[in-house]
Amino acid sequence: MSTTAAAARLLLVDDDEEACHLLGEVLEREGYSVVRALSVEKALEALEEAGSFDAVLTDLRMPGASGLDLLRAVRGRDPRALVFVLTAFGDAAAAGEAIRAGAYDFISKPYDLPGMRRAIAQALERRKLAPPPSAPASPSRTDEREPVIVGHSPAIIEVMKTVARVAPSQATVLITGETGTGKELIARAIHSFSDRAREHFVAINCSALAEGVLESELFGHVRGAFTGAAASRPGLFREADRGSIFLDEIGDVSPALQSRLLRVLQEREITPVGADAPVRVDVRVLAATHQHLDELVKQGRFRGDLFYRLNVVTVELPPLRERLQDLPLLVHHFLRQFAAAHRRGPVALAPDAEALLLGYSWPGNVRELQNVLERAIVLAAQGVIGPEHLPADLRDSPSRATPAARPSEPAPQLPLAEVEKRHVLGVLETTGGSRERAARILGISRRTLLRMLQRWGEEES
Repeated sequence: MSTTAAAARLLLVDDDEEACHLLGEVLEREGYSVVRALSVEKALEALEEAGSFDAVLTDLRMPGASGLDLLRAVRGRDPRALVFVLTAFGDAAAAGEAIRAGAYDFISKPYDLPGMRRAIAQALERRKLAPPPSAPASPSRTDEREPVIVGHSPAIIEVMKTVARVAPSQATVLITGETGTGKELIARAIHSFSDRAREHFVAINCSALAEGVLESELFGHVRGAFTGAAASRPGLFREADRGSIFLDEIGDVSPALQSRLLRVLQEREITPVGADAPVRVDVRVLAATHQHLDELVKQGRFRGDLFYRLNVVTVELPPLRERLQDLPLLVHHFLRQFAAAHRRGPVALAPDAEALLLGYSWPGNVRELQNVLERAIVLAAQGVIGPEHLPADLRDSPSRATPAARPSEPAPQLPLAEVEKRHVLGVLETTGGSRERAARILGISRRTLLRMLQRWGEEES
């Protein structure tokens, strides 16, 4: 038992009494002093009585006030407070919101108990080394159109946790991943969650323009710099001044332009084409590539010094085939989005069309999924998407889906409550009706499972 554990007092908050008791026992065996609360209201009473705790572990979804409400209240009292948000409903947006609100970490059920113990001990040790907090900065505005990251897979939750942590800094970020994984969406999320959110976000695809045109687009030019330059142009770096610039497919930039970009990152200044004097700029650079820049460096095709300047923080996006459990949520999200965009009513997905979507490997990733669903909504005049509304190559593709993405999963067009119900009942079926085994697989207590079954009329009260 560590001295850190022996000295630490924890507040554990969960409306599931059995789950709260059991997790509290685990933590007490580690030497922590644990106070349990079954609601946010009781947790706030405990805080008033105790003054403070070394760390707070709170469930996310509870009747009445939520774990995020408690997180904000705790951090409002003590900006250095350590808060861990615990939930059986892993969700990328919730993870990002929790981290931005000041949570130390966001932990999904079923718990990795050794990992949780290490995280708590590490957090307590690190807090000892932290300097006293300074006055809080003014919060940046919340944009109602801020990017929406959809998913609940562990991979996308880790991405959003990284995004939430890096966004408030001024660090250059390199976003990697296959084509179509949503790299620009992540860049927009970083900008939206930063203190530059009120300023411009400027994006450019570096592979889409010839070298001379790209140079002029990025750095601007003066009048007469080249044939056709009838007027001066400021360029995208100056347009993004005090904001963020997103350089997509940075791996395709020529060696000459790589040198100029390196100077921007080092000196924070640009020289327009044809100009004699440099111009100062204050721009956060966010770059993306589907290539392996470290390999391009070894091949001599990309400057090593520029790579290290860009690679301060890396966000690696998983391909869709590695987060297939997110597919039903993504389908549901895009169907609603495109139905609204094309002024359609609710659009349903026929079971055989759903099976094709869930059985496809999506080589074009989320972008391909978007295109397929928008096409289907346009073609499905009766409001039901069938196989005939899907592209021929998708219909003819052999199924390569993992068991997690088989058609037995909840239909994407259903409400989330129904998605949850079908998933729970599916797990219960695979256990032969064993409530104990199903509860362990789901990462919830048997009592919680019984309450859910009673709510759905699947268990006598």
